[in-house]
Amino acid sequence: MKRVSLAVLVSLSAVASAAYAQTDKGVTMSTDPAKISDIEMRAQALQARQDSMQNMQSQSKGSKSTHHKKSGAKTTPSSGSSQ
Repeated sequence: MKRVSLAVLVSLSAVASAAYAQTDKGVTMSTDPAKISDIEMRAQALQARQDSMQNMQSQSKGSKSTHHKKSGAKTTPSSGSSQ
């Protein structure tokens, strides 16, 4: 019972601190072209960085899956088969 109470207390304090850390500004709207351009450039840079990280992860996963162990025994056609 004490562990459950402690876990609930810790999670509530984490939620409270996260709520306190948020700013009061919320979502703002701007018509300033310079500000809009800056935000668009940041968004494109973030998207490019995320895409490159995904490509790097998919390449590392792909290179690991293409390596197969070679079997020691070679397969040869049986001598009794007719062609």
